[in-house]
Amino acid sequence: MAKQPVKRQPNRNRAKLEQSGARLEDLFGRIFRAQSIYFYQLLGVTLFLVAFGLVMVLSASSIDSLKASNNSFATFGKQALFAVLGLIGMSLASLMPLDWWRGRAKFAYMISMLLQLAVLFIGIDINGNRNWISIFGIAIQPSEFLKVAVVLHVSVYLASRSRDLDAVATWKKAGIMMGAAMALVIFGKDLGTMLIMLIMFVGLLSLAGLPMKLLRLIVVAGVAITPILLTVGSGSRVGRITAWLNPNAPDPNGYNWQSEHGMWAISAGRIFGAGLGESKMKWSWIPEVENDFIFAVIAEELGLIGAVVVIVLFVALAMTFFKIWKRTADDFNRYVVSGIMIWIIFQALINMAVVLRLLPVLGVPLPLISAGGSSLIATLGGIGIVLAVERENHANPLAGRQARMPQTRATRRVR
Repeated sequence: MAKQPVKRQPNRNRAKLEQSGARLEDLFGRIFRAQSIYFYQLLGVTLFLVAFGLVMVLSASSIDSLKASNNSFATFGKQALFAVLGLIGMSLASLMPLDWWRGRAKFAYMISMLLQLAVLFIGIDINGNRNWISIFGIAIQPSEFLKVAVVLHVSVYLASRSRDLDAVATWKKAGIMMGAAMALVIFGKDLGTMLIMLIMFVGLLSLAGLPMKLLRLIVVAGVAITPILLTVGSGSRVGRITAWLNPNAPDPNGYNWQSEHGMWAISAGRIFGAGLGESKMKWSWIPEVENDFIFAVIAEELGLIGAVVVIVLFVALAMTFFKIWKRTADDFNRYVVSGIMIWIIFQALINMAVVLRLLPVLGVPLPLISAGGSSLIATLGGIGIVLAVERENHANPLAGRQARMPQTRATRRVR
């Protein structure tokens, strides 16, 4: 009998190698492909703020670190490690396709909510706030990562309902998503983070096209509820607010201590500052000076000029965010950029307002500058996602031009 010809099986290994090669080619293309001016502006301002923050953390924390661990570089070393991890995370986040983030938004939201819920039962109390959990001996603040997860999850939902933005049910469900996250945060007595999330919530929904009637209703409800949240559940919080409203009244509990010494630090800096490393207030006069009140040390050591430079950098960051948002066409991408932009910029404004005694002490860090690993890593991760959006904008310039064209609500629903 004649032998039957042997049928050759397709070379599966070769196909896998070709697929792997295509993925690597796409990855290297994303890494080394030239990007837009806005991409490099955002990256440059971010890197400068992180580097500047490390210098100021070293200066502000050296005395307390020396007293606590006999090592002036202890806090700085931890912050430098967090900065490296955050920058790696930012780089990876910027390389991920936006569809990857879209597909994992719900999972990230659920995990972050579970971690924030765990804070209520096994959390660590620091300065009257229960907002940290210990994982392998490392204190982590889940509410910082919850900000990113909420922005992603709500953005996915709103983008999927782009044809039903006039329906009240759409905004109700978005409100429930963000309201649940804010409720878990406020149960941990972290008023500062709750206010940031509330501002982020209102800003994101308004930029997404929230009808004016609903926007007014949310603003009125927020104004009515916030004073209640300010005064319920925490005696120290009530004391801080009362002391802030009556700065000249007797203060036996020292609620105004941080604010007063912060203002003294600013006034001592004058125009040119006392010099880098020459702060007097960091000699244990201001508790946690490398965290919430690092802006006071900046003003004391670098003077009005240094403080203005920091403000200008955040203005440049805000303008770059806005330019990226303006040239973004995809609904999901626009919502993500707007949410992250509002979160970072308003958090910086609130931190500076607290140091300048325009607001009571809220425990809000200065983004990218204050000491704190969770805040730094989460903020850099959010910026990495915005960089990913700008990568896509640069790869699809025609879509960006269409985004800059004026659109009515009707045309957006058709799209």
